[in-house]
Amino acid sequence: MSNLGAHATLEEDIFVPGAWVLSLGGAEQSHVNIGQPEEIFYEYLRRLANFIDEIDVPKQPLRILHLGAGALTLARYVEAVRPKSTQVAVDLERELLDFVLDALPLKTPDQLTTLIGDAREVLTRELASQEFDVIVLDIFSGFGAPEHLTVPGFYAEMDALLAPQGMVLVNVGDDPPFAFADTQIQAMSEVFPTVMASAPTEIFSRKYPGNMILAGSHAKIDSHLIERLRAAGAHPGTVLAGSDLDGFGKP
Repeated sequence: MSNLGAHATLEEDIFVPGAWVLSLGGAEQSHVNIGQPEEIFYEYLRRLANFIDEIDVPKQPLRILHLGAGALTLARYVEAVRPKSTQVAVDLERELLDFVLDALPLKTPDQLTTLIGDAREVLTRELASQEFDVIVLDIFSGFGAPEHLTVPGFYAEMDALLAPQGMVLVNVGDDPPFAFADTQIQAMSEVFPTVMASAPTEIFSRKYPGNMILAGSHAKIDSHLIERLRAAGAHPGTVLAGSDLDGFGKP
């Protein structure tokens, strides 16, 4: 076991050889399989990966921005399934990012740039002239999220850095009645003509807590894309888009 004071720990997963669990303050935060990075344990990360799989041509390199680093599980996945991709990871805590990379370095570290700071400030300063195929926002949960990262203006700033067919992906953790998720769907809808949501089927009943992946893009909705995302899992899962998201699951 490695640790960063009493704040962060990395422990081997005794059930999965080559896998590690990152915990913050005693709570599990990330799971990464160093031996098989294409195998993703957490459902919400699997759903994020499913969207990334659908961007452009499979197996071809992408330009990806990660707002929130964790154990870099998704970055390692991209490194494995889309070699030569260029990635940027932004995190507020330098010590945590250094801790993770020192303990579990990427196989191609030169293809990952790390930046420390507030996600919105980094986006509009250091990254203002860059373009990305995918931007992943995975740094908050529910109404405890920093307000400046939940408003339409921030989504517009992410949109300004997207390639024409690019996609913004957001992990939204919420509790019943999913009022925060509603605010984020609305905020994204003010910026992107296409908004999709992927989550365990029970989440859309608004009766159970969990994580919902939201996707915003200027690309048109493809019914075949929706079906592929549903088929990719994790199961049971549901993918909604467009008007189907209006008041999702309300009795």
